[in-house]
Amino acid sequence: MVVKNYEPVVPVSVLDTDLYKLTMQQAVLHHFPDVQATYRFTHRDKTRLFDRETFEQFKKNVQHFTELHLSDEERTWLAKKCPYFKSAYLDYLYSYRFKPEQLKIDFIPEGDDPEKGHLDVLATGPWAETIMWEVPLMACLSETYFTVADTDWSYDGQEELARDKAVELLKAGCLFSEFGTRRRRSFKTHEIVVREMAKVSNSGQGIGKLLGTSNVYLAYKYDLTPSGTIAHEWVMGVAALNGYPNCNGMALDLWEQVYPNALLIALTDTFSTEAFFKDFVKDVERAKRWKGLRQDSGDPFVYAPRAKAIYESLGIDYKEKTIIFSDALKTDKVLKLKAQCDELGFPCAFGIGTFFTNDYRSASSGGKEESKALNMVIKLNSINGKPTVKISDDIDKNTGDPETVKYVKQVFGIATN
Repeated sequence: MVVKNYEPVVPVSVLDTDLYKLTMQQAVLHHFPDVQATYRFTHRDKTRLFDRETFEQFKKNVQHFTELHLSDEERTWLAKKCPYFKSAYLDYLYSYRFKPEQLKIDFIPEGDDPEKGHLDVLATGPWAETIMWEVPLMACLSETYFTVADTDWSYDGQEELARDKAVELLKAGCLFSEFGTRRRRSFKTHEIVVREMAKVSNSGQGIGKLLGTSNVYLAYKYDLTPSGTIAHEWVMGVAALNGYPNCNGMALDLWEQVYPNALLIALTDTFSTEAFFKDFVKDVERAKRWKGLRQDSGDPFVYAPRAKAIYESLGIDYKEKTIIFSDALKTDKVLKLKAQCDELGFPCAFGIGTFFTNDYRSASSGGKEESKALNMVIKLNSINGKPTVKISDDIDKNTGDPETVKYVKQVFGIATN
């Protein structure tokens, strides 16, 4: 195999990640500073193989992560823009450096061609450190893949595409954020999307609004609000460490101790939304304090009516809360969900990811065939040696140790197929 020389693919800053990695890192440092963790990569599309050249280049790119650090200017901006970050945490982030030795990256050949196979990626170390690998590592792998293995695409038309999507959403009155760091085609694509959508939103077209971007660096560069709160791994880790009964409520309470006046949007589907609601309704005052809910799996069209019923059962005015939809959104689904929420009178907003930052057509098809993004995740795999799992509202999205998945489903009364 002839190995070509490629320009390194590496995040442009330690802030080139999603906000929830930083918010969770601060929470982990507060509650679980000595906990050890592992994270594991999963490529959901088992029929799509990686080539060995991508694997080798990916390993090289990861070594450059050691160059990332928080600049003085970034720190000053972060302290001003995100006042919920304490000085002690900003000191920690300022000194934080990625440690590639925490990663184990292997190539597993499959089939007759030894140059094609799967990637096995495992990050191991303190939870407060390894929590930072997920988002930039996936962004790096995606860009490496589309630089080395799949080059049947071009940037032609990306500016216009981003503007057209923004215009349609704004004119429909949608409130939305860009959530596309993890599976972006490239940093260049990501910057195009954020820059062009910010321009359109600032031009006053429509009654909607671009609320911000989950990417902290691009929020810094384009003077936007960094968007995000919490991810499944927080609930997964809390549950594995403290037990599954009442774990959703415990995760909310621990989070609120760190963020008593901000970032109170609850992610509901770690162990199924119904399991979450069973804990949620036990504390009416907490339900009043939390500003809203995030829907990230299952049928989104049953979510708002169900949430409305839950709030009403607690004597809470649901019209004062918000639903954030964030699961595999495209324009048509967004518009239908907004119409439903408008009819209910339920405020809503949308976090849109891959549809914004990895929407391409193959060049060889003349733009007729989709150039598909990688369907991948990196999930918390264990905490202090205990396996962690995610049940979700989609059966095919269950992740983690099968025996633990079975046990957790029994705890929450979820049917096992």
